[in-house]
Amino acid sequence: MFAIIGVVILLVMVFGGFAITGGALGPVMEAIPHEMLIIGGAAIGAIVTGNSMHEIKALGGGLGKVFKGPRHNKQDHVDAIILTVRLMKLLRSEGPVALESHVNEPQSSTLFAEFPRLLANDALVHLICDTLTLIVVSSGTLEVHAVEDVMDNAMKTHFHEHHEPQHALQNLADSLPALGIVAAVLGVVKTMGSIDKPPSILGGMIGSALVGTFMGVLLAYGIVAPMAGRLKQINEQDEQIFHAVKQVIIASLHGWPQPLVVESARSGLGHAFRPGLSELLDAMRGR
Repeated sequence: MFAIIGVVILLVMVFGGFAITGGALGPVMEAIPHEMLIIGGAAIGAIVTGNSMHEIKALGGGLGKVFKGPRHNKQDHVDAIILTVRLMKLLRSEGPVALESHVNEPQSSTLFAEFPRLLANDALVHLICDTLTLIVVSSGTLEVHAVEDVMDNAMKTHFHEHHEPQHALQNLADSLPALGIVAAVLGVVKTMGSIDKPPSILGGMIGSALVGTFMGVLLAYGIVAPMAGRLKQINEQDEQIFHAVKQVIIASLHGWPQPLVVESARSGLGHAFRPGLSELLDAMRGR
């Protein structure tokens, strides 16, 4: 929602300011479709050339996230801590055998079924289940730091893939001013081919060419780069739930008391998603 509002403000202030200061919007609007055909077509071609179909689809999903915001809300972060605490408590109280069915088939697990929004996040479910499966099959003989290293590696790989759309958007933003210059140069070439025309016509053609440079810069620094920055923020917010889950598992394996386990996971969350400690403990008792 805020992304849409920001784009509207940008366009109104730029074109409105131009019109208020006496600029004629007619020639600009007439030139925009032609210049955008060149700039937009070149940008699409560059994206297709520099990315596989997987990255292109991820870029489309990333653009959607810019407008939808983070995947998980505050309650999801609370639920992730509660779910992981309950799984670790089951491991500690009833042993690996009791935990095995839940981590082998999370879609059929009664514990996971209580948190359908978390269950829909495949990467998060795999992090929990794969880590706990390692603990189950090792019969508790794994060193805690080894489990932490494995989780860190899995999260690093996922986060790297998670940030690919952001990098693609930033690369596009970096290239748009140059693509705008390409459109402008072609406009100048066209103008030079009509050098025998009257000054009024040549002036309009030169102005049309300059719209290419204008659109390239406006798209780069006014729209695409801010979208890349916003996507980075959203990705980092979406990563917090993974860190919370990891902290619960590692702290539990260290044998910390449950309130300390919960606090270690809670305190690592950003303020937008961090519940109060009493609120979180009450939620755990209510489950």
